[in-house]
Amino acid sequence: MPTATKQATVDALLTAHGETYAQEAGVRLRDTPQPLYQLLVLAHLLSARIRASVATDAARALFDDGMRTPKRMSDATWQQRVDALGKGHYRRYDERTATQLGEAADQLLDRYGGDLRRLRKTAGGDIGECGRLLRELPGIGPAGSDIFLREAQGVWPEAAPYFDAKALQGAARLGLPTSPDALARLAGAEDFPALAAGLVRSALDRRVAQDVTARADS
Repeated sequence: MPTATKQATVDALLTAHGETYAQEAGVRLRDTPQPLYQLLVLAHLLSARIRASVATDAARALFDDGMRTPKRMSDATWQQRVDALGKGHYRRYDERTATQLGEAADQLLDRYGGDLRRLRKTAGGDIGECGRLLRELPGIGPAGSDIFLREAQGVWPEAAPYFDAKALQGAARLGLPTSPDALARLAGAEDFPALAAGLVRSALDRRVAQDVTARADS
């Protein structure tokens, strides 16, 4: 694919499908404790085998019910967490997830004082180590840590460019480069999280890829 065509594809993707999952869930991501924790909760929910729209709705429901910090999540009862997940129609995994959310909040408070920036500091700028530490939290597996880091790269620049296997799958579907460095050359660093989100949507939904291709060709 010629470079101009690749650039047109990336531009179309960012324009039509470049909303980050954090934005979709109402999280205004900054390098501060509360939004970083909300992103962690969202990554936990998105990593299950469930529609992304259900996960973002469930995250909004948890936050609307006050569970926006590890302390508030820990203080909530298991039933309150289950009920909030139910409001977001996150019912298939609600009981297990409610337990894991409470356990992860407790561990985050115990190890890092509820502040994921301390986890980042513990990792010493090593993004692989950061992912490993994230995966020590209950409910955060490889998919969850990938989701967190590809969205957090906008505020944790040492993570960039972060395009995980699912994002690269979307890139292949669109005929774009399938290496993070090559993809990074097609967008500014400020657009990496949005580009990653759009690529994931293209991987998950062939209609998104078809729409992007049609827009790029028009």
